[in-house]
Amino acid sequence: MISTESLGAFRRMPALILGALLATWLIWGSTYLVIRFALAGFPPFFMMTTRFFCAGGLLFAWQLARGAKWPTRVQWRNALLVGTLMLGGGMGGTAFAEQTIASGLVVLFIAVIPLLLIVINLAFAIHPPRRELTAVCVGVAGILMLTQGASLRASPKGLIAMSLACSGWSLGSVLSRRGFELAPGAIGFATEMLCGGLALMLMSALAHESWQLPAQPGVWLAWSYLVVFGSLIAFSAYMLLLARTSMSVAASYTLVNPVVALFLGVTLGHETVTAWEWCASAVVMMGVVILFTGRPAQGST
Repeated sequence: MISTESLGAFRRMPALILGALLATWLIWGSTYLVIRFALAGFPPFFMMTTRFFCAGGLLFAWQLARGAKWPTRVQWRNALLVGTLMLGGGMGGTAFAEQTIASGLVVLFIAVIPLLLIVINLAFAIHPPRRELTAVCVGVAGILMLTQGASLRASPKGLIAMSLACSGWSLGSVLSRRGFELAPGAIGFATEMLCGGLALMLMSALAHESWQLPAQPGVWLAWSYLVVFGSLIAFSAYMLLLARTSMSVAASYTLVNPVVALFLGVTLGHETVTAWEWCASAVVMMGVVILFTGRPAQGST
């Protein structure tokens, strides 16, 4: 049961923060399956290149039209570093892994990100509150339970790609707050997507991928969902959470996404979920409740 205290923590959150949380929880929980649909017509790095170039270009143009200042040279440099790590390494590695790893396993794999964030932050002498550390441990325990209840197989290349993807995403998330800040507001998110798209284009060229556009309508529908919902909405929401909440709260999507994936598998994929897997999902949600119980809605840690 969700306690009255935890519900109160949600009510005390500003609407913008709560909306950003819901975007990363629900939208990103679906994008892993959608990425697999898009890979039916796109090679992985080229698909991510076009996705982030399109989303970043639209957001950048919109911000300039609203009077935003052109980012400085240092802010562009920071965007290149953070975008290469988070989008080139993180999203590129994820797409590459999904060629050989089931999307469900990918969602489970990213649950290590909160732990990686804590470890990386230790290098900056940032120590998480005990409650946040407990919440992460409980959530990861639930993820480990999920892996025991699923018959998932993975290739060595896919597992290496996911390891690099999680590491790049985590390191980029930390650096974006520790001395490598982006331009303020949405234009900073846009520069990161543009620079990440540049890194992904280089990765695509080095991998000798075909840049021929697919003809299947279903592939373009999946790609459009990734651009609008996965990038413009959910990715911008995540960067907002990084700037205005704690690292553990921003990364709480990694604990909720597997539950969303299970629900989508049952309703849309007609998959069978065992009692053990539902029990594991409950443990994951317990970690989220602990994370939000008895803590302020916003923080600087």
